[in-house]
Amino acid sequence: MDMKQFQIINRFPGMSEICRKDSLARNMNRMFKFFPKEYNIFPRTWSLPADYEDFQAYSRRRKGETYICKPGRGCQGQGIFLTCNADDIKPEKPMICQQYLEKPFLIDGFKFDLRIYVLVTSCDPLRIFIYNEGIVRFATTSYTKPNSKNLDNVFMHLTNYAINKHSANFIRDDVKGSKRKLSTLRSWLENHGYDTVKIWSEIDDVIIKALISIQPILKRNYQTCFPYCAGSNSFEIIGFDIILDQKLKPWLLEVNHTPSFTTDSRLDHEVTDALLQDTLNIIRIRASDKRQVIEEERRVREHSIQSKLPKVARRQGLVKTQTSWLEQVEKYEDSHLGGYRRIYPNDKAEQYGKFFKPGSLVFKQTATSKARAECVRKQLEEFNQKQEPKRVPFGMSQRLNPDAVRGESASEKPVTYHVPTRPTCPPPTNIRSMERKLRFIRPPVLCQESETVTVLPLPDLRSRHTTSFPSAHTAPSHHSNRDVPQLSRLFQPGRAAPPSSQHPAGRQIHQRVVQNVRATAAVSEPVKQPARDSQRSLSGARTKAAQSKNIYLYKYSV
Repeated sequence: MDMKQFQIINRFPGMSEICRKDSLARNMNRMFKFFPKEYNIFPRTWSLPADYEDFQAYSRRRKGETYICKPGRGCQGQGIFLTCNADDIKPEKPMICQQYLEKPFLIDGFKFDLRIYVLVTSCDPLRIFIYNEGIVRFATTSYTKPNSKNLDNVFMHLTNYAINKHSANFIRDDVKGSKRKLSTLRSWLENHGYDTVKIWSEIDDVIIKALISIQPILKRNYQTCFPYCAGSNSFEIIGFDIILDQKLKPWLLEVNHTPSFTTDSRLDHEVTDALLQDTLNIIRIRASDKRQVIEEERRVREHSIQSKLPKVARRQGLVKTQTSWLEQVEKYEDSHLGGYRRIYPNDKAEQYGKFFKPGSLVFKQTATSKARAECVRKQLEEFNQKQEPKRVPFGMSQRLNPDAVRGESASEKPVTYHVPTRPTCPPPTNIRSMERKLRFIRPPVLCQESETVTVLPLPDLRSRHTTSFPSAHTAPSHHSNRDVPQLSRLFQPGRAAPPSSQHPAGRQIHQRVVQNVRATAAVSEPVKQPARDSQRSLSGARTKAAQSKNIYLYKYSV
């Protein structure tokens, strides 16, 4: 991110999404799910331990399959082994398990693969070049179908040069040796009547599709590092390992982030020296004035800040600058290709348009992503179980019920309120202050008449009409206050007591309040029962009770 316009780096941020074996498997499996026919170019691969259940289910359906296991970040054939028994693969160690191609195309009875050098000069838009020359790497032991006796023979099943160069059967010959040029293989195929044009066209298709699978990641990462750059300040040479089956269909094995440029033989010098020289020519490395470029960057940035152009205008300006840059680049590349040939964009670029998926689908709809989501869900559940349950404030159920706030008439059905349970808490330090806070929110008018208590809730003071006055009702004393949620906890038998009464200090306060309320009801001036509970009689009873000054208002809160 600290690079300047005149600087160029031989790396793209985010290219590891295709160069690491586990990331390559994830991206290719994702694209295979969207386009199963077009992306059938990669052997069935599982990323363990995330895909272990899917792998076990597949192995039970397909008996006798051979699997090749590789470390997710390994190179040069290190840590690779073959197995025919799925039970030998344990999920504890992270690795890649891939279906082994048991029927490869053989030359003189030996298995081989192709190392193809690919140059990426831009990710937005995507520009891909293939070098015409490459390396063909042969195994050093005649190939036989995998069985229990030859699974450990790495010189038969692996084609890595770092492994086979230590074999006693390794031959150094440009035409019939264990390491040959790509042009030599092309000549051999043409001499034996194979359609080389079709083979190389399919190889180009495999490389294009593999890079398209990570193009949204490359684009997003590059724009983060170079937000004001209309061209490309990065390039990268990556090595694709391709193998041909017996039907000459190309399959992608892996992608190398840093392909080996070692020169152990004359063949290596001929390939790598020309490759590096043509790469430096095509990326147009030239001298530039450092001070002038820095001054130009500062001027453009200040102009964009001062002008405060809208987002649409800035985007249009960037597209215009990028279009002019592409025109200049294409003219230069056509005259400086050297040993390269451009495979994308090409005349058939329209057929790849459907493969460019939005960045939001990069890590979705795969078994690996689902396994990650399930793992995160289990971790969250374990975390929540360790946490203490949240304490519900006393009286919260009443606040959540609108009828408990604005009151209800006596003729309506009473609402049952449940006191939430919560863990015990230490008693209050100041008992007297706690006692002063124990008041009742809804003030009832308590009147005594023989063996019953008449509860007259106060009317809605916001209304001046007589219809807002609730109708009184008569009930036994232990049910007389069921319309008052706070008193129901004090009088009704079998109902839960307030949480504060769970402690000795709170229990004393609770008992004292109960005694005071009952004493108030006992000493209140008797009022005769109205004849027909008319509104006028109720109003008179309420007025007379209020004049006697025996109305006690309590507020109960914790």
